[in-house]
Amino acid sequence: MRRFLRARNQNVEKASAMLLKYLEWRRAFVPKGFIAASEVPNELAQNKMFMQGTDKKGCPIAVVFGAKHFATEGDEFKRFLVFALDKLCARMPAGEEKFTIIGDLKGYGYANSDIRAYLAAISILQDYYPERLGKVFVIHAPYIFMTVWKILYPFIDQNTKKKIVFVGNKQLRSTLLEDIDESQLPEIYGGKLKLIPIQDSD
Repeated sequence: MRRFLRARNQNVEKASAMLLKYLEWRRAFVPKGFIAASEVPNELAQNKMFMQGTDKKGCPIAVVFGAKHFATEGDEFKRFLVFALDKLCARMPAGEEKFTIIGDLKGYGYANSDIRAYLAAISILQDYYPERLGKVFVIHAPYIFMTVWKILYPFIDQNTKKKIVFVGNKQLRSTLLEDIDESQLPEIYGGKLKLIPIQDSD
């Protein structure tokens, strides 16, 4: 309830409405209480999301490779989001409520520009996982993504916008190390940890 209150600036009426909406959505969209890997086979086959390590606050870290994302049919992407977000939330230590995302867009192109999926991700994250996002590091962002970003930007609430950081290549390692210890940083960014596919993470 505290997260819903913070998301609605301590307005009890709005927070209550948001919580009720979440409970109704969860009951309808996740009737078993969880999304199984068998429900998102095409999304998992893209091998685009990994989870490993924690930042300096103890928030679990996920790495998402935008160039590996391709549109799938129906609601599979939405189910995959819930599968992934629930995995992240389950890894949070006691007293911690947020997670950190590294969005790596190296190699991103037109084939990966799935506006429908991005809008669904924004909606699910903001409406049903309020105050779960700690920070997003967007790295290796090509020019084409900035065009997509202009479309998405108006749909992102002000609190979420403050948590999104675009990182230049020259400042990449130093910026990540401000929030993530080297022992918890993935090897591909100069750290010590190997990436583990999200479906294989504990």
